Amino acid sequence: MQLKTVLPFLNWFPMSAQTVRADLIAGLTVTLVLVPQSMAYALLAGLPVVYGLYAALLPVIIGSLFGNFKLLHTGPVAMLSLMSAAAIVPFAVAGSEHFIELSIMLALMVGVLRLAMGVFKLGGLVSLVSHPVIVGFTNAAALIIGLSQLRFVLDMPSPATGSFAGDLWSLFMQLENAHLGALAFGIGAALLILALQRFAPRFPAVMTAVVIGTAVSASVGFEHNETVEPVAILDTAIQEQIRELAGIRKNIKQGMEGIADRNVELSKARSAGATVSELARLQADVDVMRVGIEALRKQSGQLNLAIHGTPLARADTPQGAVFYRAGQAPAGVTASPEIWRFQNVKDGKVTVAAGGAVIGKIPEGLPAFKAPSLHWDLIWALFPAAFVMALIGFMEATAITKALATKTRERIDTSKELVGQGLANIAGSFFQSYAVAGSFSRSAVGARAGARTGLFAVISVLGVVATLLFLTQYLYHLPQAVLAAIVMMAVFGLIRIKPLIHAWSVQRSDAIAGLVTFVATLALAPQIANGILLGIALSVVIFLLRTMKPRVEVMGIKADGTVGGVKTHGLEPVGENFVAMRFDRSLNFLNVAAFEDGVLEVLARYPRVKGILVIGSGINEMDASGEDKVRELTLRLRESSVELMFSSLKAPIEKTFQRSGLSELLGHDNLFVSKAAALSAARHRFDLPPKVDMMIIERGVQ
Repeated sequence: MQLKTVLPFLNWFPMSAQTVRADLIAGLTVTLVLVPQSMAYALLAGLPVVYGLYAALLPVIIGSLFGNFKLLHTGPVAMLSLMSAAAIVPFAVAGSEHFIELSIMLALMVGVLRLAMGVFKLGGLVSLVSHPVIVGFTNAAALIIGLSQLRFVLDMPSPATGSFAGDLWSLFMQLENAHLGALAFGIGAALLILALQRFAPRFPAVMTAVVIGTAVSASVGFEHNETVEPVAILDTAIQEQIRELAGIRKNIKQGMEGIADRNVELSKARSAGATVSELARLQADVDVMRVGIEALRKQSGQLNLAIHGTPLARADTPQGAVFYRAGQAPAGVTASPEIWRFQNVKDGKVTVAAGGAVIGKIPEGLPAFKAPSLHWDLIWALFPAAFVMALIGFMEATAITKALATKTRERIDTSKELVGQGLANIAGSFFQSYAVAGSFSRSAVGARAGARTGLFAVISVLGVVATLLFLTQYLYHLPQAVLAAIVMMAVFGLIRIKPLIHAWSVQRSDAIAGLVTFVATLALAPQIANGILLGIALSVVIFLLRTMKPRVEVMGIKADGTVGGVKTHGLEPVGENFVAMRFDRSLNFLNVAAFEDGVLEVLARYPRVKGILVIGSGINEMDASGEDKVRELTLRLRESSVELMFSSLKAPIEKTFQRSGLSELLGHDNLFVSKAAALSAARHRFDLPPKVDMMIIERGVQ
């Protein structure tokens, strides 16, 4: 084995000064996108922004060093961020320590699966999904990801209805409670990015939006909140709602702990060889608890939204600040001009805000080595999501590499790329990274900036290192609405309608599969992994149906002497006492019934037939079932004094005929190299005199 196969980065060398300069410029350019995107995608994954920066460190380097394509930039991506959050939310509260641990463990699982797929050369698994299904899923996921950021742009709490459509509707119904300042930051950032991308495409639009947004936020004091005791809320009804919300959240936390304990019990019961009924009872308990927690989450989300929707005013008293319903100032209290809203209740304290949400304090320093916490009770529960994430993330990376490889004229080995992506996730999980994949936007930026080797990705990490070591304090005032706008601008560009329209004109069943995947992904959100699984199943079913219904058509001679279908062109069969038929599919267990039906239909339609010629140029493969069916039909037809003949067989099929003894059974006078030879021989054998001058050289089957 060559050393460059094990260490792909050796292909970067030797480097010229020009190459290093090009990679340096490209790397610094990508840094300006990598830093803000990483923070934005971490919020999408339900994590503190610092974990996005952690995911933009070692995984980027490892993916570049051990990946197959030198221009692929690995790191946090929107799709996997959303899928990671959706997979873990049923088992932990977003942002909690347990949630973070599960996110990192999920990254390890994704990495191991990708590495295994690469080692066992399973890169071809991406072929399981048709292009229209990928487009349908991507379009739906882009909509879900983009619109899921709407609550940050409006600065409203998550409705947590359990469905994508329900969340959108709840936000829409309370638009009057949106924070106008946050909305202004979000729209302003989006317009700035659009303007720079159009009029100054080489300018770092995303980083510019972050810098300007942070500076404006700090200068106007965008973050303006206070944490007080519940008694500072003078309205007893609101106090009661806050206490109820705190109680629900406590019950959710206890319920999650109960599920964790029951999962451990279930795991031990499996190891101890418990009976099926006992395992079923324990699993049923877990399922019931999850349903209860989901109901509590919905109740918590709606109650949180309702409390937030009650505008408050603030007043200073000798005892401290108090808050009351806007427009209902207590006697002797001067009305506050600002509108305050409930934000959170934690550890018995209530946070209210008149300003908007910012990302706040980011821990300084690089992540330390820490082995992922393995929650064995949840590994199997998270396995389906990990598998889909491994597949989807790799499909995304494959699409990127193939798109860019057409320009660089490089050959892509998908299995080797799987190894690089797997190692990136595994190594990252030991340094507090969540799941990563290849990024289309950053890879494209690097390619446009002139990157020559994977060194550009390594250089891009330097900006993240500098941010974590020296710049975190300056990012405190970055509005979350700006990060939300960055995510929305990135994913809405992934929406493509034309491929589905084109698929409809080419093969409607494929287009329908893409549309079904699109609708299912939207309907099943936030569990979007189920949408792509449905799409994969639909693709396989459509493929099987096509395979089971191959083209089987009786052939005739057209006026110009070429051979064409009798039904398609309204022709007469090629002979009076023999029929030529075309079979366009591999002859295997899936379609032997269709082949037999075609032969029997010929016998029924043409009772005088003495010979049936199968034009086999479309037969690419034949399995044992196909061979057995040909043998059976040959013997059955001979009992009725009908000969079965074959022409135009490809070399592998000819060898199969010879090895299996079919050639001997059929007889060499029933096997022909070409259609012309077969038709001429059959006419002289079964039809006298010839019906058509078969000396006309045919120009192909239509």
